[in-house]
Amino acid sequence: MSLKKKLIVLNTTIMLGLGSAFAIPSVKAESITDIQSQRTGIQSDISEAEQVIQQLKKEQSKMNAQIAQIESAMKENDQKIKDTEQEIKDTEKDIESLKKEIKALEERIAKREEVLKERALSFQESGGDVEYLEVVLGSKSFGEFVNRVGAVATIVEADQQILSEQEADKADLEKKQATVEKKLQSLKDMEVELKGMQSQIEDQKAETVNMKAKIEKKESETEALKQSLENKDAGLEAQIASIRENIKKEEERKASEKADLDRAAEEVNSSNASSEESSSSSSEESSSSSKGEASAKSSSKAESSSNSSKNSSAAKPAASKTETSSKPSSANTGSAITAGYKYIGNSTYKFGGGRTASDIANGLFDCSAFVAWAYKQAGVNLTPSTDALKNAGRQVSDSQKQPGDLVFFNTYKTDGHVGIYVGGGKFIGSQSSTGVAIANMESGYWADVYNGRVVRVN
Repeated sequence: MSLKKKLIVLNTTIMLGLGSAFAIPSVKAESITDIQSQRTGIQSDISEAEQVIQQLKKEQSKMNAQIAQIESAMKENDQKIKDTEQEIKDTEKDIESLKKEIKALEERIAKREEVLKERALSFQESGGDVEYLEVVLGSKSFGEFVNRVGAVATIVEADQQILSEQEADKADLEKKQATVEKKLQSLKDMEVELKGMQSQIEDQKAETVNMKAKIEKKESETEALKQSLENKDAGLEAQIASIRENIKKEEERKASEKADLDRAAEEVNSSNASSEESSSSSSEESSSSSKGEASAKSSSKAESSSNSSKNSSAAKPAASKTETSSKPSSANTGSAITAGYKYIGNSTYKFGGGRTASDIANGLFDCSAFVAWAYKQAGVNLTPSTDALKNAGRQVSDSQKQPGDLVFFNTYKTDGHVGIYVGGGKFIGSQSSTGVAIANMESGYWADVYNGRVVRVN
C-alpha cells in the first residue's frame, strides 16, 4: 500500500473514531434530558399529592374535633336524660305519697260528714226541725237559758269549724294534685325531647364518622399514589445515573482509542520521514487541498449555524399578557347573622341555654335562644321558642328565602330545630353536636330533615 493510501486510511480511521466518541454521548445526553423532563412532571404530581394529603389531614383533624364535640354533647345530653328520669321517679314517689295524704284527707272528710249527720239526727230526734232559737226560748229558768245558749253556740261554732276545715282540705288537695301532675307532665315532655335530641345527635355522629372514613380512604389512596410516583421518580433517577456512568465509560474508552490512533499516526509519519521528495511534495499538495476543503466546510457550517440562530430567534413567540379579574365582594347578610359569627367554634349547645347573661357570656345556647339573641343584636325582640318563632313573621316559600330568614327542621319533632338562613344553601344556628356553626342544608343530615318552612321576620 502506498504512503498516500496509508495516510488516507489513517485519517479516516481517526475521524471515524472522533465522531463516534462524541456522537454516542450526545444521543445519551438527549435521553437524560427526556428522562429529566419526565421527572419534573412526576415531581410536580408528587407536590400536588402532598398538598392534597395535607388538606385531607386538616379535614380529618376537623372531623375528629367535630366527633369529639358530638360525643361531648351526647354525654351531656345522656346525663340530662338520666337526671330527668330520676326526677320523674322522685315525682312519682311524691305522687304516691300525695295519694296517701289524699286518702287520709278523704277519711277526715268522711268522719266530718259522719259528725254532721249525727248532729242532724240528734236535732231531729229532739224535736224534728227545731230551730236553735226555739231551743233557747224554751228554757224554763234563766240558768237553763244560759246553758242552752252556750250549748247552741258551741254546736254552731263546731259546725262552722268543720265546714271551714273541710273546704281548706279540699282546696289543699286540689292544689297539690295540680302541682304534682303539672311537674310530672313537664318532666315527661322533657324526657321525650331529650331522647329525640339524643337520636338526632347520634344521626349527626354517624354522618360525621362516615365522612371521616371517606376522607381517610381518599388520604390512603393519595398516599399510595404519592408512593408510586416517588418509586417511579427514583427509578428514573437511577436510570439517569446509569446513563451518565455509561457516558463516562464511553468517553474514557474513546479517549483511549484516540490516544492509540495519535501514536499510530506519529509512528507512520516518523517511519516515512525519509521518503522521496516527489512523494513528499505530492503529499504536501494533497494535505493543502484537504486543508482547503476542511476550511471551506468549516466556513459553510459557521454560516449555516448563524442562519439557524437567526431563524430560531425570529421564531420565538411574543409573551402573552395575563388578564386579571376582580372578585365581587360578598353581600352583607345582616347584623342578625354576623352577630353570631363570634361564637362559631367557641360555643356549646345547652338545652334551655342562652336565656341568662352567664350562658350568653359563655356561648351556651339552644337553637331558639340563639336565634332570639342574634335578632336582639339587630334590635328585634323574639321569643326563644320554636313554636313562637314559627309565628314571628310571615311565611314565604322555600324558593323565595333570603339571608336573614328563619328556616325550620323536623328533628325529634316537627319544627324541632330553627336557624337563620345565610345564603348559598347554608344556615347558622346552635346545633346540638357542634354548638354555634354554619351548616349545609342542601346535603347530608340537614337536607334530610329540612321541612321547607321559611319565616321572614317583620
